[in-house]
Amino acid sequence: MRLIVGLGNPGAKYERNRHNIGFLAVDEIHRCHSSFSPWRARFQAQVSEGRLGSEKVLLVKPSTYMNESGRAVGEAMRFYKVEPQDIVVIYDELDLPPAKFRMKTGGGHGGHNGLRSITAHIGGDYRRLRLGIGHPGDKKLVSNYVLGDFAKADSDWIEPLLREIADNADLLAEGKDSQFANKLTLALEPEKAKRGGSKPAGGDQGGKTAAAKPPKSPGGKGQSHIRQARQAKTPELPKSGPMADMLKKLLGNKD
Repeated sequence: MRLIVGLGNPGAKYERNRHNIGFLAVDEIHRCHSSFSPWRARFQAQVSEGRLGSEKVLLVKPSTYMNESGRAVGEAMRFYKVEPQDIVVIYDELDLPPAKFRMKTGGGHGGHNGLRSITAHIGGDYRRLRLGIGHPGDKKLVSNYVLGDFAKADSDWIEPLLREIADNADLLAEGKDSQFANKLTLALEPEKAKRGGSKPAGGDQGGKTAAAKPPKSPGGKGQSHIRQARQAKTPELPKSGPMADMLKKLLGNKD
């Protein structure tokens, strides 16, 4: 059994948030592969079981808030008696530009509360698929930015990126991370793939990044991700409860 875990916050309110791109990726895998069962509640998560390539796979979307994601992953891991290397976690990455991705195995949590929680429950040796959402340019804007919805212009890179992840998910399930990264690079940025030769793009060996078509500039369709974050009205953020705790951990006491 392999686990493919998408990170996000539960509920319709957060469905299109940048912080939920992990959920979006797992949803697309589920949509594109008919072998998967309907979603059901288990392990403090929404899960679906099916096959990708030669592997039996459990798709996992934790039903806890982001900063408690490790509870669901830990329960599923113990039940199926799998190792951290059998788990792929898909999540948003502020330090990668929009449309970029990177595959790696192990490492720190980089300040990401979902990873922080998972590492606390199962250790840090699981595999990661980092999907860039960009940074708003100012730490004070990060909270509103990650909990804000993607701009309409972002569909130009999100949709092909998610589609290619789903189309090549069998390689993820089979542990072929370098091949998976190369397939995405060939599909999303073929000119870069040609220049790179046979080196793995975005793989856990080379640590390279690759990208889908980047979002359009403010002068084009919609707004850029940073412009939108800076101009958007400040949403009313929770002062107590799980989301408030998550925000405090994300950016420190100022959250």
